[in-house]
Amino acid sequence: METPSNQPPTTKPIRLIIIVAGITMIVSIGLAALLVNIFEHKQEARNPFFRVVELTDTTEAPEIWGKNFPMQYDDYLRTVDQIRTKYGGSEAMPRTPTDADPRSVVSRSRLEEDPRLKTFWAGYAFSIDYRERRGHAYMLDDQTYTERQHVVKQPGTCMHCHASIYVPYKILGDGDLIKGFDMMNQMPYFEARKLVTHPVACIDCHDPNTMQLRITRPGFIEGIRALKSSQGIQNYDVNTMATRQEMRSYVCGQCHVEYFFKGTEKRLTYPWAKGLNADSILAYYEEINFTDWVHAETGANMLKLQHPEFEMWNQGIHARSGVACADCHMPYKRVGAQKISDHHVQSPVLNINRACQTCHKWNEQELKDRIEIIQNRTFNLRNKAMDALVDLIHEIKKAKENGATDMQLADARKYHRKSQFYLDIIESENSMGFHAPEEALRILGESINYTRLGQTTLRDAIAKK
Repeated sequence: METPSNQPPTTKPIRLIIIVAGITMIVSIGLAALLVNIFEHKQEARNPFFRVVELTDTTEAPEIWGKNFPMQYDDYLRTVDQIRTKYGGSEAMPRTPTDADPRSVVSRSRLEEDPRLKTFWAGYAFSIDYRERRGHAYMLDDQTYTERQHVVKQPGTCMHCHASIYVPYKILGDGDLIKGFDMMNQMPYFEARKLVTHPVACIDCHDPNTMQLRITRPGFIEGIRALKSSQGIQNYDVNTMATRQEMRSYVCGQCHVEYFFKGTEKRLTYPWAKGLNADSILAYYEEINFTDWVHAETGANMLKLQHPEFEMWNQGIHARSGVACADCHMPYKRVGAQKISDHHVQSPVLNINRACQTCHKWNEQELKDRIEIIQNRTFNLRNKAMDALVDLIHEIKKAKENGATDMQLADARKYHRKSQFYLDIIESENSMGFHAPEEALRILGESINYTRLGQTTLRDAIAKK
């Protein structure tokens, strides 16, 4: 027998209709909001910046570019950060400013950390002052106020990599970039310093009209042309012939390279005419018989490496895989609907999530451990190579003091030059082997071998005395 209901028979269908209508309304509102949001983000992405100011080929000040690109400019300002990784970055060291050096903070002295470096560079300005690298914000001031300025008269050529130089070159050359480059190279450092204002700035890497990446450093323009010529590609124009992905490394390679000052005019030159690897660069220097300085203890004609990150990166797996410098040091990030490169240029170790995990699907600690394993191995072999080379230097010095002739010392000095060249690549390059792990260990092996040959040759020469 059915139980009678107190509700009219039409109540349940009406309630169901109301519920369905409510759900439909909620879904419709949500869908409409989603569509509006998607439309707004598409519009935002379509207009990646608001043109607040007009930028021209003479707009040098980054703060003006920052009016149009505030997110990138905010990142750029963060290059003042001093955060140390195990083998890179810099720890802020307070100092008392003076009239001669107004800096209130400097980075740690590498010479105090490793006194062997004073023997390594004996007779050269780097044995007086050599510090941990700091961010781009400090690149001009640290060059201006280094104690090396007091022991050697540096040329205006140094501005090529330490300042926003595109506009000063153009002004100096009456619109001709190369002419301005040639003129500034021949100036004394502090005369050239008066012509520059900023460390690296937006205009050094971007066309102000299109925002496309561009190369503004004549040294790189000529160096990459010489390299391409050695590969059979003539009259290479980097700004019209390079791919966009190549440019994301080339703009960094404008400055993070090995170079030398050629001739009495001190023309900055990249030694790439035979290739980018260590052996090719040494062969080039040997062919032109170039010497940076004479070692104060051994009398050997020496070569001083600068900061060959671009050359080392080119020997590594990331370069071979098409990974650009910017992919790791300026990785993409999302800000609202926009995808931008992080202009807080820093070590990938400090940004593993975006710099590494985009490609490598392991946890952050695992990736950090892998990086440090590579660097630990490189550092340990670097120390062995350094100990061996210092022993050779002391042996040559002792032989000199005991009356050994230049003829008897000649071969040992040649091996000293080669051994130190290879070791200095690792010492002066800023990744402690990570850019090209196998090549870094090979280079250190070459250094140790040349040291061994130097010691053997010296002992044989002395024994025949």
